[in-house]
Amino acid sequence: MLNEGFLKSFGNTSSWHIGFLLVKTFLVLKLLIDLGCCHMDRPHFNYMFNPALENPIFVQGFPGFGNVGKIAAHLLIKFTGAKPFAELYSPTFPDYVSVNSDGICRLPKYEFFAASMKENDFIIMTGDTQPSFDDVLAHYEVCSEILDFLVKQGCRFLVTIGGVPISEEKTQVYVAATSPRLALEFMEKGAVIYSKGRIVGATGLLLGLAKERNLEGICLLGATAGFKADRGAGFSVFKFLMKALGNEVKEGL
Repeated sequence: MLNEGFLKSFGNTSSWHIGFLLVKTFLVLKLLIDLGCCHMDRPHFNYMFNPALENPIFVQGFPGFGNVGKIAAHLLIKFTGAKPFAELYSPTFPDYVSVNSDGICRLPKYEFFAASMKENDFIIMTGDTQPSFDDVLAHYEVCSEILDFLVKQGCRFLVTIGGVPISEEKTQVYVAATSPRLALEFMEKGAVIYSKGRIVGATGLLLGLAKERNLEGICLLGATAGFKADRGAGFSVFKFLMKALGNEVKEGL
Protein backbone atom coordinates (compact mmCIF):
# COMPACT_ATOMS: atom_id res chain seq x y z
CA MET A 1 0.00 0.00 0.00
CA LEU A 2 1.00 3.66 -0.26
CA ASN A 3 2.72 5.13 2.78
CA GLU A 4 3.99 8.51 3.99
CA GLY A 5 7.55 7.74 2.94
CA PHE A 6 6.42 7.04 -0.60
CA LEU A 7 4.65 10.37 -0.82
CA LYS A 8 7.56 12.29 0.76
CA SER A 9 9.90 10.86 -1.86
CA PHE A 10 8.42 13.40 -4.26
CA GLY A 11 10.25 16.51 -3.17
CA ASN A 12 9.27 19.28 -5.58
CA THR A 13 5.98 20.51 -7.04
CA SER A 14 6.44 18.66 -10.31
CA SER A 15 7.23 15.44 -8.50
CA TRP A 16 4.24 15.91 -6.24
CA HIS A 17 2.06 16.24 -9.33
CA ILE A 18 3.46 12.98 -10.68
CA GLY A 19 2.92 11.37 -7.29
CA PHE A 20 -0.68 12.57 -7.22
CA LEU A 21 -1.33 11.09 -10.65
CA LEU A 22 0.21 7.77 -9.57
CA VAL A 23 -1.95 7.67 -6.45
CA LYS A 24 -5.05 8.52 -8.50
CA THR A 25 -4.22 5.79 -11.03
CA PHE A 26 -3.65 3.27 -8.23
CA LEU A 27 -7.01 4.05 -6.62
CA VAL A 28 -8.91 3.86 -9.90
CA LEU A 29 -7.27 0.53 -10.80
CA LYS A 30 -8.11 -0.85 -7.37
CA LEU A 31 -11.74 0.16 -7.84
CA LEU A 32 -11.84 -1.51 -11.24
CA ILE A 33 -10.33 -4.70 -9.84
CA ASP A 34 -12.85 -4.68 -6.97
CA LEU A 35 -15.60 -4.40 -9.58
CA GLY A 36 -14.20 -7.34 -11.49
CA CYS A 37 -13.73 -5.15 -14.57
CA CYS A 38 -10.07 -4.19 -14.68
CA HIS A 39 -10.19 -4.30 -18.48
CA MET A 40 -13.38 -2.24 -18.66
CA ASP A 41 -13.53 -0.86 -22.19
CA ARG A 42 -17.31 -0.46 -22.41
CA PRO A 43 -20.28 0.18 -20.09
CA HIS A 44 -20.41 -2.45 -17.34
CA PHE A 45 -23.30 -3.49 -15.06
CA ASN A 46 -22.74 -4.64 -11.49
CA TYR A 47 -25.75 -6.49 -10.00
CA MET A 48 -26.64 -6.76 -6.31
CA PHE A 49 -29.78 -8.85 -6.88
CA ASN A 50 -32.39 -9.52 -9.56
CA PRO A 51 -35.74 -7.97 -8.55
CA ALA A 52 -39.08 -9.64 -9.28
CA LEU A 53 -40.98 -6.87 -11.06
CA GLU A 54 -44.06 -6.91 -13.28
CA ASN A 55 -44.10 -4.45 -16.22
CA PRO A 56 -42.02 -1.89 -14.31
CA ILE A 57 -42.14 1.80 -15.17
CA PHE A 58 -38.67 3.25 -15.66
CA VAL A 59 -38.01 6.68 -14.15
CA GLN A 60 -34.74 8.53 -14.76
CA GLY A 61 -33.52 11.65 -12.97
CA PHE A 62 -30.03 13.12 -13.39
CA PRO A 63 -28.33 16.33 -12.28
CA GLY A 64 -29.14 19.27 -14.55
CA PHE A 65 -31.07 22.53 -14.52
CA GLY A 66 -32.08 23.08 -10.89
CA ASN A 67 -31.19 19.42 -10.21
CA VAL A 68 -34.91 18.85 -10.87
CA GLY A 69 -34.45 15.34 -12.26
CA LYS A 70 -32.23 14.07 -9.47
CA ILE A 71 -34.42 15.61 -6.76
CA ALA A 72 -37.57 14.05 -8.23
CA ALA A 73 -35.85 10.66 -8.55
CA HIS A 74 -34.71 10.70 -4.93
CA LEU A 75 -38.20 11.70 -3.77
CA LEU A 76 -39.60 8.73 -5.70
CA ILE A 77 -36.99 6.41 -4.15
CA LYS A 78 -38.00 7.63 -0.68
CA PHE A 79 -41.74 7.46 -1.42
CA THR A 80 -41.62 3.90 -2.80
CA GLY A 81 -38.95 2.52 -0.48
CA ALA A 82 -36.97 1.44 -3.55
CA LYS A 83 -33.84 -0.66 -3.04
CA PRO A 84 -30.62 -0.47 -5.11
CA PHE A 85 -30.16 -3.56 -7.27
CA ALA A 86 -27.72 -2.62 -10.04
CA GLU A 87 -25.01 -0.12 -10.96
CA LEU A 88 -23.66 0.99 -14.33
CA TYR A 89 -20.03 2.04 -14.83
CA SER A 90 -18.52 3.34 -18.04
CA PRO A 91 -15.01 4.35 -19.20
CA THR A 92 -16.68 7.36 -20.86
CA PHE A 93 -17.67 8.85 -17.49
CA PRO A 94 -15.40 11.68 -16.21
CA ASP A 95 -11.99 10.77 -14.80
CA TYR A 96 -12.49 11.36 -11.09
CA VAL A 97 -13.57 9.48 -8.00
CA SER A 98 -16.10 10.58 -5.38
CA VAL A 99 -14.91 10.40 -1.76
CA ASN A 100 -17.38 9.92 1.11
CA SER A 101 -17.17 11.19 4.71
CA ASP A 102 -15.09 8.15 5.70
CA GLY A 103 -12.50 8.85 3.01
CA ILE A 104 -13.62 5.95 0.80
CA CYS A 105 -13.52 6.63 -2.94
CA ARG A 106 -15.61 5.23 -5.78
CA LEU A 107 -15.99 5.68 -9.51
CA PRO A 108 -18.82 7.73 -11.06
CA LYS A 109 -21.82 5.50 -11.66
CA TYR A 110 -25.51 5.23 -12.45
CA GLU A 111 -27.63 3.52 -9.79
CA PHE A 112 -30.79 1.49 -10.41
CA PHE A 113 -33.43 1.05 -7.69
CA ALA A 114 -36.39 -1.36 -7.69
CA ALA A 115 -39.76 -0.88 -6.00
CA SER A 116 -43.10 -2.70 -6.02
CA MET A 117 -46.26 -0.79 -5.17
CA LYS A 118 -49.96 -1.53 -5.35
CA GLU A 119 -50.48 0.50 -8.52
CA ASN A 120 -47.09 0.13 -10.27
CA ASP A 121 -43.65 -1.41 -10.11
CA PHE A 122 -40.71 0.93 -10.70
CA ILE A 123 -37.10 0.93 -11.84
CA ILE A 124 -35.58 4.26 -10.83
CA MET A 125 -32.23 5.42 -12.18
CA THR A 126 -30.13 8.29 -10.96
CA GLY A 127 -26.44 9.08 -11.09
CA ASP A 128 -23.50 11.36 -10.50
CA THR A 129 -22.80 12.62 -14.00
CA GLN A 130 -22.96 11.88 -17.73
CA PRO A 131 -20.36 11.43 -20.47
CA SER A 132 -18.92 14.65 -21.85
CA PHE A 133 -21.41 16.52 -24.03
CA ASP A 134 -18.73 16.55 -26.74
CA ASP A 135 -18.59 12.74 -26.77
CA VAL A 136 -21.77 12.06 -28.74
CA LEU A 137 -20.95 8.39 -29.41
CA ALA A 138 -20.54 7.77 -25.68
CA HIS A 139 -24.05 9.10 -25.00
CA TYR A 140 -25.53 6.79 -27.64
CA GLU A 141 -23.55 3.81 -26.35
CA VAL A 142 -24.50 4.29 -22.70
CA CYS A 143 -28.18 4.97 -23.47
CA SER A 144 -28.34 1.90 -25.72
CA GLU A 145 -26.88 -0.25 -22.93
CA ILE A 146 -29.49 1.14 -20.52
CA LEU A 147 -32.33 0.31 -22.92
CA ASP A 148 -31.00 -3.23 -23.44
CA PHE A 149 -30.95 -3.61 -19.66
CA LEU A 150 -34.50 -2.25 -19.27
CA VAL A 151 -35.93 -4.55 -21.95
CA LYS A 152 -34.44 -7.53 -20.10
CA GLN A 153 -36.19 -6.29 -16.95
CA GLY A 154 -39.55 -6.26 -18.76
CA CYS A 155 -39.84 -2.48 -18.96
CA ARG A 156 -41.96 -1.02 -21.78
CA PHE A 157 -42.65 2.53 -20.53
CA LEU A 158 -40.09 5.22 -19.70
CA VAL A 159 -40.27 8.52 -17.83
CA THR A 160 -37.30 10.87 -17.96
CA ILE A 161 -37.22 13.96 -15.76
CA GLY A 162 -35.32 17.21 -16.07
CA GLY A 163 -35.55 20.94 -15.58
CA VAL A 164 -36.28 23.75 -18.01
CA PRO A 165 -35.03 27.28 -17.23
CA ILE A 166 -37.59 30.09 -17.29
CA SER A 167 -37.23 33.78 -16.52
CA GLU A 168 -40.16 34.12 -14.13
CA GLU A 169 -40.90 32.08 -11.01
CA LYS A 170 -43.86 29.77 -11.53
CA THR A 171 -44.75 26.16 -10.88
CA GLN A 172 -45.25 24.34 -14.15
CA VAL A 173 -44.62 20.86 -15.54
CA TYR A 174 -43.94 20.43 -19.25
CA VAL A 175 -44.26 17.19 -21.20
CA ALA A 176 -42.75 15.75 -24.38
CA ALA A 177 -43.68 12.25 -25.51
CA THR A 178 -42.98 9.50 -28.00
CA SER A 179 -46.49 9.74 -29.47
CA PRO A 180 -49.30 12.31 -29.89
CA ARG A 181 -51.58 10.07 -27.81
CA LEU A 182 -49.25 10.19 -24.80
CA ALA A 183 -48.65 13.92 -25.15
CA LEU A 184 -52.41 14.55 -25.14
CA GLU A 185 -52.98 12.16 -22.24
CA PHE A 186 -50.51 13.94 -19.96
CA MET A 187 -51.61 17.37 -21.14
CA GLU A 188 -55.11 16.47 -19.99
CA LYS A 189 -53.61 15.58 -16.61
CA GLY A 190 -52.21 19.09 -16.22
CA ALA A 191 -48.90 19.28 -18.06
CA VAL A 192 -48.06 21.84 -20.75
CA ILE A 193 -46.76 20.59 -24.10
CA TYR A 194 -43.04 21.31 -24.47
CA SER A 195 -42.68 22.37 -28.08
CA LYS A 196 -39.98 23.58 -30.47
CA GLY A 197 -37.13 22.89 -28.10
CA ARG A 198 -34.34 20.42 -27.42
CA ILE A 199 -33.86 18.00 -24.55
CA VAL A 200 -30.16 17.28 -24.21
CA GLY A 201 -28.27 14.36 -22.71
CA ALA A 202 -29.76 11.08 -21.53
CA THR A 203 -33.01 12.81 -20.52
CA GLY A 204 -33.83 13.33 -24.20
CA LEU A 205 -31.76 10.65 -25.91
CA LEU A 206 -33.27 7.77 -23.93
CA LEU A 207 -36.73 8.73 -25.23
CA GLY A 208 -35.55 9.09 -28.83
CA LEU A 209 -33.81 5.71 -28.83
CA ALA A 210 -36.73 4.10 -26.98
CA LYS A 211 -39.10 5.27 -29.70
CA GLU A 212 -36.90 3.56 -32.32
CA ARG A 213 -37.38 0.32 -30.36
CA ASN A 214 -41.17 0.74 -30.23
CA LEU A 215 -41.06 1.56 -26.53
CA GLU A 216 -43.26 4.33 -25.15
CA GLY A 217 -42.29 7.16 -22.89
CA ILE A 218 -42.55 10.75 -21.75
CA CYS A 219 -40.20 13.45 -20.55
CA LEU A 220 -41.38 15.67 -17.71
CA LEU A 221 -39.62 19.01 -17.31
CA GLY A 222 -40.03 21.14 -14.21
CA ALA A 223 -39.88 24.91 -14.61
CA THR A 224 -36.96 26.32 -12.64
CA ALA A 225 -35.60 29.85 -12.35
CA GLY A 226 -31.92 29.03 -12.00
CA PHE A 227 -29.04 26.57 -11.81
CA LYS A 228 -29.06 26.02 -8.03
CA ALA A 229 -30.96 23.07 -6.56
CA ASP A 230 -34.70 23.71 -6.84
CA ARG A 231 -36.48 21.30 -4.52
CA GLY A 232 -39.83 22.94 -5.20
CA ALA A 233 -39.60 22.20 -8.92
CA GLY A 234 -38.39 18.66 -8.25
CA PHE A 235 -41.27 18.05 -5.86
CA SER A 236 -43.79 19.47 -8.35
CA VAL A 237 -42.68 17.04 -11.07
CA PHE A 238 -42.60 14.11 -8.64
CA LYS A 239 -46.08 14.96 -7.33
CA PHE A 240 -47.45 15.36 -10.86
CA LEU A 241 -46.08 11.98 -11.94
CA MET A 242 -47.42 10.17 -8.90
CA LYS A 243 -50.88 11.69 -9.32
CA ALA A 244 -50.87 10.83 -13.04
CA LEU A 245 -50.07 7.22 -12.12
CA GLY A 246 -52.77 7.04 -9.44
CA ASN A 247 -50.74 7.76 -6.29
CA GLU A 248 -51.50 10.67 -3.97
CA VAL A 249 -48.56 12.43 -2.32
CA LYS A 250 -48.58 14.48 0.87
CA GLU A 251 -46.65 17.76 1.06
CA GLY A 252 -44.60 16.62 4.06
CA LEU A 253 -42.53 14.04 2.14
